[in-house]
Amino acid sequence: MKRLGDKCNCKDKISSPITKYTELEPALCQELRKIVDAIVVPGKGLLACDESPSTFQERFDEIGVENTEINRRDYRQMLFTADKSQFSKYISAVILHHETVYQKTSDDVELIELLRQRDVVPGIKVDKGLVPLFSSKDENTTEGLDNLQERCIQYKRDGCHFTKWRCTFTISETTPSQLAMVTNANVLARYASICQSARMVPIIEPEILNCTHGINRALEVHEEVLSILFRILQEHRIYLEGMILKVAMVLSGIKNSSNCSPQIIAEHTLAALQRTVPPAVPAVIFLSGGQSDEDAVLNLNAINAYEGRKPWPLTFCYGRALQNAALKTWKGNPDKVQDAQAAFLERAKLCSQASLGELEPENGVCTRNSR
Repeated sequence: MKRLGDKCNCKDKISSPITKYTELEPALCQELRKIVDAIVVPGKGLLACDESPSTFQERFDEIGVENTEINRRDYRQMLFTADKSQFSKYISAVILHHETVYQKTSDDVELIELLRQRDVVPGIKVDKGLVPLFSSKDENTTEGLDNLQERCIQYKRDGCHFTKWRCTFTISETTPSQLAMVTNANVLARYASICQSARMVPIIEPEILNCTHGINRALEVHEEVLSILFRILQEHRIYLEGMILKVAMVLSGIKNSSNCSPQIIAEHTLAALQRTVPPAVPAVIFLSGGQSDEDAVLNLNAINAYEGRKPWPLTFCYGRALQNAALKTWKGNPDKVQDAQAAFLERAKLCSQASLGELEPENGVCTRNSR
């Protein structure tokens, strides 16, 4: 055993103080960038269609539709068979649930093939849901890492090219805790590393939930969570050019929202991103959680119209904000499919215009200087 002061043999000498690590193969990096380029297209965004069967229970109960696999298939088929030219004009990629990857249309066409025919990139939600974080006060982490490598390899073979994983953070006087932020950042980094090794682009989603805080407290938490996340992503040697960040906008809590205009939300959201997200990240996509359908569009438009440094494309990855109108129109009635598709495409068009900062008042969304 060597002791302090013993001489080292030449073979024990370290040629550089920098720790060596295995870099991704150039061909793998190129493939990841190619997938990103297909997803990140000006004027297009993502449709989040990865609701679990249990999540559908509540949504179908609201419209009086039985929550069966066939009805879930019919609903998603209704969305995916909307006018091809318009669908592919506004939507570049769709996040799917495991069930949907292996479903077929009523005409026996795989739903994933239906998306490919529309030049839309299929992706898959791979986390297995929230679980309590031990030693924390009512905070969560996300499970699903155990067999993720095998699942990603299989999903890639079956036609999916990107993945999504969500961790959540709550805002209070004592949360998110350092434990929750560091633990979830490591979970997200490990997830991203596994997915990139399987030739899939990871969408990394550290969702900060909308609670009762003010917007300045929200900004503080966003900055802290994202700073820790990107430090740990670098420690895990994540290829930043081959990932996508999915975040919530910086919003004031529900009780404090009346004084926050879209312009204020845009200013705070961009401040958080500019201070924490490296320019190497090829895109930032926003979720619509905690917002009405209208606000999700107005706030996205304000972010893209806001003057300031924005080194990343800023677009949408919406679930309910794209689907609510279509779901309420459809109600499981085959005779309402075309009307529901028209409602879905109208929402997609508005989100597309907002992603360019080009939303006009006459587009059917009222504009407001304040709330």
